[in-house]
Amino acid sequence: MRVARVLLSVPAAVYLTVPTAQGNDVVGVLTSDAARLPLGCVLFRPSNGRPLVAVPSGAPARVGGGKLVVGDLTVSAAAWWDPRPKLPTARPALLPEGVRQLRTALYGEGVPHSAFVLPGLPSGPSGPLAALRGAVRRADLDAALRTATRLVGLGPGLTPAGDDVLAGLTAGLVLLGHPSAERFAAGVTSLANGRTTELSRALLRHAAAGRVSGEFAAVLRGLVGDGSLAPAVDALLGTGSTSGRALALGMCTAIDLVDRTTRPR
Repeated sequence: MRVARVLLSVPAAVYLTVPTAQGNDVVGVLTSDAARLPLGCVLFRPSNGRPLVAVPSGAPARVGGGKLVVGDLTVSAAAWWDPRPKLPTARPALLPEGVRQLRTALYGEGVPHSAFVLPGLPSGPSGPLAALRGAVRRADLDAALRTATRLVGLGPGLTPAGDDVLAGLTAGLVLLGHPSAERFAAGVTSLANGRTTELSRALLRHAAAGRVSGEFAAVLRGLVGDGSLAPAVDALLGTGSTSGRALALGMCTAIDLVDRTTRPR
């Protein structure tokens, strides 16, 4: 087993940082009611049963052989799940009514996109969200990548809102088959080095490979007609204090960029 250490312990999750040849990776042990992050092992029990031990940051742990050991807690894998959603094709067609439903839920009925704000991110015409909207209008992925330099690490918390927007955007471009998705993903992961939290960097690396939370994946599947969309959107938007809305904003931005880049002119 590999030696690891505790990055963070809360009632719904314990995150471990694990040294690898490519640098540190992050693995989470998540209760059944926590957001199903792509780097997580999900328990059968919810957080109100307090299945996770409270351990201090930096405490030793071990990972390997299908097990994680943290203090007195040992978690063994009973099944494996793939955090990259299965979509019909490399460039799936999204249901127009589904996209409208997602946008309405995120932005509000009749509310212009320019009025959308996220706590912790500067608003107004000079803010990064306005710059991102401008890049979308011009279908300019290079401009979107330049905006990424303003979003990486922006906002409070273990996964700053700016990073969540970028994670949703990156994963959306990859999974929806944007022709320059790989280049954008490489640019974002490079920018994240040394500029944001360890957990957020790990999630951005997963997004670059199309690996997303269960809530994000359910919305994408609903947009191609595989499952009910409305409850999936509600679940995503309800994730964390700002993470779900930021991820959904990134997804909507990816949808717009793919549409403007690939549609006939």
